[in-house]
Amino acid sequence: MAESEKDAKQEKKPEIPPEIIERVKKLREEIEYHNYRYYVLDSPVISDAEYDALMRELKELEAKYPELVTPDSPTQRVGYPPAKEFRQVPHAEPMLSLDDAMTEEEVYEFDRRIKRLLNLPEDAQIEYTVEPKLDGLAVELVYENGVFTVGSTRGDGYVGEDVTNNLKTIKSIPLRLRPLTDDAPPVPKRLDARGEVFMEKEKFKQLNEERIKKGEPPFANPRNAAAGSLRQLDPNITAQRPLDIFFYGVGKVEGHKFKTQWEVLTTLPKWGLKTNPLCRLIKGIKEAIAYHHELEKKRDELPYEIDGVVIKVNDLSLWEKLGTKARSPRYALAYKFEPTQVTTQVLDIVVQVGRTGAVTPVAILKPVKVGGVIVSRATLHNEDEVRRKDIRIGDWVLVQRAGDVIPEVVMPIKERRTGKEKPFEMPKTCPVCGSKLVRKPGEAVWRCPNKNCYAQLVRHLQHFASRNAMDIEGLGEQVAKALVDMGLVRDVGDLYYLSVEDFLQLPGFALKKAQNLYNAIQKSKKTTLPRFLYALGIRHVGEVAAQTLAEHFKSLDKIMNASMAELMAIPGVGPEMARSIVEYFRNPHNREVIEKLLKAGIEFEDLKEEKPEEKSLKGLTFVFTGALKTMTRDEAKKKVQALGGKVASDVSRNVDYVVVGEKPGSKFTRAQRLGLKIIGEDEFLKMIGEKKE
Repeated sequence: MAESEKDAKQEKKPEIPPEIIERVKKLREEIEYHNYRYYVLDSPVISDAEYDALMRELKELEAKYPELVTPDSPTQRVGYPPAKEFRQVPHAEPMLSLDDAMTEEEVYEFDRRIKRLLNLPEDAQIEYTVEPKLDGLAVELVYENGVFTVGSTRGDGYVGEDVTNNLKTIKSIPLRLRPLTDDAPPVPKRLDARGEVFMEKEKFKQLNEERIKKGEPPFANPRNAAAGSLRQLDPNITAQRPLDIFFYGVGKVEGHKFKTQWEVLTTLPKWGLKTNPLCRLIKGIKEAIAYHHELEKKRDELPYEIDGVVIKVNDLSLWEKLGTKARSPRYALAYKFEPTQVTTQVLDIVVQVGRTGAVTPVAILKPVKVGGVIVSRATLHNEDEVRRKDIRIGDWVLVQRAGDVIPEVVMPIKERRTGKEKPFEMPKTCPVCGSKLVRKPGEAVWRCPNKNCYAQLVRHLQHFASRNAMDIEGLGEQVAKALVDMGLVRDVGDLYYLSVEDFLQLPGFALKKAQNLYNAIQKSKKTTLPRFLYALGIRHVGEVAAQTLAEHFKSLDKIMNASMAELMAIPGVGPEMARSIVEYFRNPHNREVIEKLLKAGIEFEDLKEEKPEEKSLKGLTFVFTGALKTMTRDEAKKKVQALGGKVASDVSRNVDYVVVGEKPGSKFTRAQRLGLKIIGEDEFLKMIGEKKE
């Protein structure tokens, strides 16, 4: 036998067993199906451990038989070498940007213009799709014969950057399209799918926390984080970032003819491409405007950022008739929300004193409208935060406000500095009472140690009277200031020794108003131990901790005399909280105020030992999301606590039940992802014994 024949025989690899080929194919299909269930439908049908086992088996088989590795294998989502630079990718059809509208009149004019261009009567009701406008990064993914081949950014609308390998790391993007439902049409020969890459708000927050710990600069907002993550030359960095995508349209398509935008939105998920569930098909521009207002109210509850609504003519044949301008189509419009991030200037940095003596830097801003509200002040949290962000007096800064959140300065715009900006210096004494400020080791906050400080007393009065504390209606900031200014109150105990005549001395108080405040204070004497503990304003003791302490000790006296060890034995009470509680009750002044309150007639509801059946929710934790029909959220919370349960403010794996009412927020979505037990209001009422079987 010739040497060459011998070598060829030796080099010939054994054939891969057919059952291995079939198993690899089956594993890929299973893994992609479970990716679709988890990342697209938010409805997993197997555990994480089972999923990991499937992926591990596939990796082992591909390592043993490398000839079987294909570009669309789930194992190929990570591990690409870094690129030296981004390759340019032309779009087969331009990815145009949209014209913006900020007012209803601009939206009506958009509708009128379409009717003029189409020669339709003024009262014609055009069919539109309305879609949330995600604040992310627009991309295009090309699928050829169902396989994802190239992905690019929008770029200038005509040419984008090649981010194929980065996009492959996003689990909600299928590497191969397949008909996933019985009514799914065949996958087109070519499909250019367009979507928005984004990062959820909670995951953005976690990412920034990690970056700060590592000494890296945080991202300004989720959009910047998504864009920065996707445009990494090293896909392995992108793979570590929690990116997601919603698809909203198509470019070039071969092998399928879409007739409407609604057909696009409802067909893409049948092939595995996730679209936003909040999209709607509506008739007439008034419905589009109503949808915008509805979504703006829900905006803060959503797990991701949206900055408006996209309105599109539904009939795709009309798109051709309407045409495009230089950079934008005439058939679509972005109706924007009020911005939650704006740029303004820091005019000064002052400090304010809180009820616990914490002295906090506050930026005085050039007034600016953000989130629909005029903002002129924003918290800077503490001295270390000012230093870390390097915020100076005179800086132009990015300010954000979402919902009811207190406005905060995100970052300075250093490129706009002129050299006249002044660094902030923390004062050495309290700006209100002049006491020397103290800062304990390990703490970021400076404090005024003077318990008689005017500012602390005013804010303590406000907290003591707040709804979730003693619930004294009519005792807000201005009344609290007046009570202190007039010398009527030196501590919260004094409130219960005031008469109607005393209140008549306050500015703006006539007999009825004075009588109402007096009655509200008398009514507050009957309270609960958890409310009273929360009202005292002990550092680190919020509503949940107050409830836990009351349930464990059953009496105020036992709590006041508890040791560090006894307190730390309670689940949820750590050394910092325990130390704070012990220090508070050791303070003679605090004990005097409590004694004064009890002598005034403060009474707690009976804390007798309940029968087992009366504590039917003991050990269970609930979270509420959405509006309940039969009671307020606060009433539901009290009912759960009365039956021995706990109410958490957010979802986590420690939550047993998520009660969903009307128009639930982002907690509902996160609960689904975590696989938590989700119940409706009717089932909740049965659990608390208020609805018959």
